[in-house]
Amino acid sequence: MLGLVWAVIVGLIVGALAKLIMPGKDPGGILITIVIGIAGSLVANLLGSALGLYGPGEAPGIIMSVVGALLLLWVYRMFKASAKPA
Repeated sequence: MLGLVWAVIVGLIVGALAKLIMPGKDPGGILITIVIGIAGSLVANLLGSALGLYGPGEAPGIIMSVVGALLLLWVYRMFKASAKPA
């Protein structure tokens, strides 16, 4: 249970940092920010494991998690921009 609480707290911090670094008009409030942060951490873990940066059971740090969240925001904005009607 404590791990889930830490995941939410770190997700909020990572998501807020990502939105601070990459400002823009994105949907959602605090819940979406938390989800972006947690998903960014997951993306960072997957990419780090694939590149050999992390071993089994190792978690990404805050910086890599923010990079993962920024990557997710960038991909979201690319899809959003391409979906605009002409």
